[in-house]
Amino acid sequence: MVRTILYLLCLAVALCYALSANAQSEKRIAILYDAFGPPSSLKMDWGFAALIEYNARRILFDTGNNARIFEHKVNQLNVDLTRLDAVVISHRHGDHTSGLNYLLKTNPTVKIYAPMEGVYFNSPSPVAFLQRTPGLPPNMSYYRGAQPDVFRSGSPWPEANFEIVRQTTEIFPGFFVLTTVSQKPGTRDMNEVSLAIRTPEGRRL
Repeated sequence: MVRTILYLLCLAVALCYALSANAQSEKRIAILYDAFGPPSSLKMDWGFAALIEYNARRILFDTGNNARIFEHKVNQLNVDLTRLDAVVISHRHGDHTSGLNYLLKTNPTVKIYAPMEGVYFNSPSPVAFLQRTPGLPPNMSYYRGAQPDVFRSGSPWPEANFEIVRQTTEIFPGFFVLTTVSQKPGTRDMNEVSLAIRTPEGRRL
């Protein structure tokens, strides 16, 4: 959550430093959605989204809090979502995922890297959730106490091309997604995904 955003801001600083000696087009991080910064024509809103362009790759990191605001910002900044190579979703909260509704209308097949969750991202739900309480009769237990063949929760985006991140994975040469578990009170045990890029200065989060 906050840690993931700080990682991305550190990445922005690192990339600016690494590229300053060899500045070229489409090597940047563009903040598409947040509630910070000087006055501008862009509407501020709670949430976060950024476009990372580096080594001919275009990765969208999070999608903001409101699909209509996200759409407006994307259009205002002339961002072509059909040209994305991948999307990374940091965690399940609505202020980072709600723009998926617009993204998937524009680019329904793009691969979306997301954390392991029991809901939202079409990932398997933990079987331990179905553990039968001793003494309960079968008709008061999930699936009458039997193990179902498939146990998945529904998703707001059932047709999305989610790739669940279970371990550090190199998704493109020099681009890594890695998973952590939140330690923030109120979100403990929530899985999060970060993006790291190898630059001439080393790997940057």
